[in-house]
Amino acid sequence: MLAIASPQMAQAEALLVVEADSGKVLQADNATMPWYPASLSKMMTAYVTLKAVKDGRVSLDTLLTVSPTASSQSPSKMGFRPGTQVTVDNALKMMLVKSANDMAVVLAEGIGGSIDGFAGMMNQTAQRLGMTQTSYVNPNGLPADGQITSARDMAILARAIIRDLPEYEYFVHIPSIRFGRRITQNFNKLIGRYPGADGFKTGFICASGYNLVASATRDGKRLIAVVLGASSGRMRAIRAAQLLDRGFANNGMAWLRPSLGTVDNLVPIDSTPPNLREEMCGPKHKRPASDEDAEDTVASAGSSSTNGDGGVSFFASGLQAAMPTKPADMLAQPAAASEPVVVYTGPTKTGAALIAAVEADTEKMQPVKRAKGKHSRVAGKKPDAADDAKADTKGASKSDNKPAAKPARHANAKPDAAAAKTAAADKPAAAKPAGKPAAAKPAAKPKTAADKPKAADKPKADAKPAG
Repeated sequence: MLAIASPQMAQAEALLVVEADSGKVLQADNATMPWYPASLSKMMTAYVTLKAVKDGRVSLDTLLTVSPTASSQSPSKMGFRPGTQVTVDNALKMMLVKSANDMAVVLAEGIGGSIDGFAGMMNQTAQRLGMTQTSYVNPNGLPADGQITSARDMAILARAIIRDLPEYEYFVHIPSIRFGRRITQNFNKLIGRYPGADGFKTGFICASGYNLVASATRDGKRLIAVVLGASSGRMRAIRAAQLLDRGFANNGMAWLRPSLGTVDNLVPIDSTPPNLREEMCGPKHKRPASDEDAEDTVASAGSSSTNGDGGVSFFASGLQAAMPTKPADMLAQPAAASEPVVVYTGPTKTGAALIAAVEADTEKMQPVKRAKGKHSRVAGKKPDAADDAKADTKGASKSDNKPAAKPARHANAKPDAAAAKTAAADKPAAAKPAGKPAAAKPAAKPKTAADKPKAADKPKADAKPAG
């Protein structure tokens, strides 16, 4: 029966739930299927960085500089211009809560000297931890050949963070951050909604679908759930809540279930990762994929408690207590009120200096609306891998909460003088047609007519990538 049930979801999702302390597997579906990690890669970026802090090679107050390479990363990002300085502490918070791709590169270059150097450190760490199915190419999970993991390896990494870095574990469950006036909620929807939720990280690119590593603690027992390839940001949270609920409900009936051993002993599947690009970002989608794109998942969630429940969970399904709250209803509620953690640029500050730094960052965020169209036009020209990153970004931006979405865009613009340059560059372009008639040349009218095709040329250039 199990052999018949498993193939039904072989191309859909990978699901895994384990005990954090022992590594005991409570449920595993496609747990060793290779998968694209997307921004779950930032869990390893955080681990390597925090291990360097713990070993005394850097401190949380160490200042790192935003390079042109970091600044050029696809969103989701903070959008700081090259030369901006940020502490390791603030870069970690921005990376883990907002999933900022530029901050991941700032940390990689600051700790490893370069993206390649840091990727080498990530891979060495993965080997040391027993993550035999994982390889890294970059620190942020943007699409790249060879950036692969599995649900098994993500659970191993989550356990390592809990075991090796308990004093820094708070980084993986910060409910929200505030930069200037912009508040960004954690993209992990379980934080502040699911009882006992205390980590970890989300991820999305078109090829991977919606990924989530989540943990929760109840009555002293901590579980880790991994969901790879869910259909939406909402559904990955629902899936994780279901896995955790079953894990906690079945905790006292372990003797009734067949043993699946520990997460380290799960046997890897020799396969290529499924590519979900067409399903996630194909032409059938009326809107770009994002963390907020699936209102219909609330309706489908009622039946989802039995979907993809192969293996152990279907064996014990008749013995489970009914869940007190449906995950879909729980996730529809606003997150529990909490004070956003303030993040800022520049050296570590406290008291009045911190207030001044926040005000300065707020001022830098003011003149940004003009850059939005220009930025998205440039992003639109990037093919293939950048398209995945763009779709990933839209998911990240929208989950910042709607009031924060516009500022998230304008944070990507270069502040102050750079924003003024953008505005200045835009004005002459708009003034060209008016400028030529002002020259009072006889050929002014023909030139104005000729200018119209020139104006039309821009949409044509922008349309090329779409074609």
